[in-house]
Amino acid sequence: MLWLTLSTLRSRKGGFLGTFIALLIGSAVLSVCGILLESGLRSDVPPQRYAAADVVVAGHQQADMPVEGKKAPSPAPMKPTLVERVPVSAKLAPLIRSLGEVRAVVADIGVPAHVVGPDGAPLAGAAGMQPLGHNWSSTKLGSFRLMSGRAPTGMTEVVLDSELAARAGAAPGERLSLTTGTGTERFRVSGIVSLQGRDGAPRQPAMFFSDTFAESRSVRPGLVDSLGVMAAPGTTSEGLADAVSRVLAGHDVSVREGDDRAQAEFLDVAASGPKLVLLAVSVAGNIFLVTIFVVSSTLSLTVGHRRREMALLRAVGAVPRQVRRMVTAEALAVALAGGVLGWPLAVLLVPWIGGRLAEHGFVPFDFAPSYGPLPLVGAVLITVLTAYLAALTAARRATRIRPTEALGEAAVEPAGLGRWRAATGAVLVLGSGTLFAVGLNQSGDFATLAGLANSLVLTVVITVAVLGPLVSRASMRIVGPVLRASRVTGHLAAANNSSQVRRLAGAVTPLILAVSFAATVIFAEGTSQHTAREQREAGLVADHVLTSPVKVAHGVVEDLRGMEGIRAVTGLVTSSVVGVGSGSGQPVPLSAQGLDPKSLRGTVDLDLRRGDFDRLGPATVALSSTASSRLGLDVGEAARLRLGDGTLVTSRVVAVYDRGLGFADLTFDHALLAAHTTTGMNDSVLVRATAAARDEARKALVEVTEEYPFLQVADRLSFNRQMQEQQAHAWVNYLIAGLIIAYAGVTVVNTQVMNTLVRRREFALLRLTGITSRQVMRMVSWESAAVAVIGVGLGTLAAFPALGLIALALTGSVWPAVSPLTYLYIAGGTAGLAALGAFVPARLMLLRRPIHSIGARE
Repeated sequence: MLWLTLSTLRSRKGGFLGTFIALLIGSAVLSVCGILLESGLRSDVPPQRYAAADVVVAGHQQADMPVEGKKAPSPAPMKPTLVERVPVSAKLAPLIRSLGEVRAVVADIGVPAHVVGPDGAPLAGAAGMQPLGHNWSSTKLGSFRLMSGRAPTGMTEVVLDSELAARAGAAPGERLSLTTGTGTERFRVSGIVSLQGRDGAPRQPAMFFSDTFAESRSVRPGLVDSLGVMAAPGTTSEGLADAVSRVLAGHDVSVREGDDRAQAEFLDVAASGPKLVLLAVSVAGNIFLVTIFVVSSTLSLTVGHRRREMALLRAVGAVPRQVRRMVTAEALAVALAGGVLGWPLAVLLVPWIGGRLAEHGFVPFDFAPSYGPLPLVGAVLITVLTAYLAALTAARRATRIRPTEALGEAAVEPAGLGRWRAATGAVLVLGSGTLFAVGLNQSGDFATLAGLANSLVLTVVITVAVLGPLVSRASMRIVGPVLRASRVTGHLAAANNSSQVRRLAGAVTPLILAVSFAATVIFAEGTSQHTAREQREAGLVADHVLTSPVKVAHGVVEDLRGMEGIRAVTGLVTSSVVGVGSGSGQPVPLSAQGLDPKSLRGTVDLDLRRGDFDRLGPATVALSSTASSRLGLDVGEAARLRLGDGTLVTSRVVAVYDRGLGFADLTFDHALLAAHTTTGMNDSVLVRATAAARDEARKALVEVTEEYPFLQVADRLSFNRQMQEQQAHAWVNYLIAGLIIAYAGVTVVNTQVMNTLVRRREFALLRLTGITSRQVMRMVSWESAAVAVIGVGLGTLAAFPALGLIALALTGSVWPAVSPLTYLYIAGGTAGLAALGAFVPARLMLLRRPIHSIGARE
């Protein structure tokens, strides 16, 4: 049987090419996901400002939510990442100094500050990374060397790193403007520093103030960004870390050494790991299911085209086990080749994908993938196992028929479904209906609906695939009369599709997969964006919004209050918090905004449903209807929340509103939320002018923008457009959809080519009976049109239940927001691929003389 397997592979290279391509692409995408997963679990960025510290004590940047005195049962990589820097108490420094293994403890105090460039814009570092101010003592943590000048003293001196000084064109003794949390100030450059071992330029631009200035401008008094610990002579960093961990065992801090110190230094590195893990797992899960579906379909089609060969083997005495071994051996050989060769393709794809992720802020600008052996091994194992199981399933029917029936079975395609296939289809139909019914009863629970929608679309597609022959036969009863309107070629196309329903089912299934997944992901995201835009347009009642490429100083709000023409003004601070999911007990990340309760109604209309915004204060919170459902909380109940900097608070719910998608899931008192952010500054300022004094309001805005650099004035429509463009999560959803569409698109072409190549003798026979090559191509055109119409139509129907559940969660209606032009792209693209996959091989076969093709083997 091994000899027969090798002979079959050599003689049927074209037949196995389709299976090889499906496995190759599946292995490549799974390898990409594995590389991203491994990269997310590692930190390849070395520490810089903390490089001289043997150990760094910092806050935990991943959230745990205590549940009844215990931590929520969530795997570490899946814990939500806190978006603000988690500080540590400065009081821990004396406790650490008391250890004999410690030589020194140095606090790092962050000071939000930006240099005003010569053109009035904020100066940034490489790839737009914003600078950060620090206390001068923290230079001991990073091996900084003073190149010129001296250390800063007093409240008006600053030291710049060499690269930032070059960008600003500043030298010791010169003055330059800096913006801090209080506004714009003039500082004297007292010195220039260079970071040793980095060509003088730190990864994140740095400026250093006197310790007195840094402590006075600290956003959170009594707290520091981190504590750097130097080991006493003779103490290793591992020993020091163990000693520090023991003495701080009762405090919620992390003790880091080695390259892990970079995660304490760079927030983008700390945040990118969990995001990469979640992205890789999400994409891999979808691609894994699609790979199983595609490989099973392709192998089933390959085995189906060899029914006559299988029948002959059974007739001459081959036992079922031998045929199964032959089919699985062929599949394993192809899978091993495809799995291994998928790795080089993945290595070529990862840098491009990493660049796109960096552009959208999901990974650092200097993201470097990790290429370990585990992703390769995992992808090959998954590919081989998938092919093996698919081959067993595909060979099942060929090995269960009696030898005396085999040749007759091969001559004419079976008319119906097998008993087990029909039973499986019935179960899947019932399961799809159950999922949809459950979704309809969970219309207020967005998390449940989102999970149901993802499961539903895959279940429906699998159901259509299992019941493919029945669905194809029913579809041809509708499409057939249209094809028969053409006297010869259309009639032949209708007859072919009606008699070869299994082949038709194999052709339309990839189209259903491509259309349904593309429509579900793209239109679900489109519905979300459309709803968010409508909510912002209806809910933003402020006339103007002050924004900045960095942050907006506190003084802007104070200066505008009381000015003539200004009716209401509030700073808007945004962050993210973590709550406990209703029923699951799992951490739930939620968006949050902070607004001044006195000016809330004058600047935004959140569409209040229950409660009262006037009761919003330091100990209360307002929830969107979606957050209320996810947390299982209503007005009057207590919400346990972990704020963006890790602070655990218990807030009483005082209001529930509807426009959370356009604004935020939770609304806090401005002062409370701002105090628990990294910078403590506003993201924007909402301004409402009085109707009778709009000219005075414009003058007031002009005065403020002249006083504060970087400020930009936008009306409500411009602000809405900016918010829409900043939704980076939409790009990730489109990335997932793009990968699935590309994979399904290749499968569409692959299937059509395989279905067409096996018809060489059929085309030759038609030509020998008087049908011209042009008529054969017309017949193929009609068949392809039928395949496209059925595939696109069923794919659309398969996507609608899932889209209906998503729309129900977002809008309360089952009708999603669908762009007709986008739908035409999806439908036209998949139909075009189906036509291309049939036309090209058909045309190439017709170039050969029919007398030569009629005698060709199958």
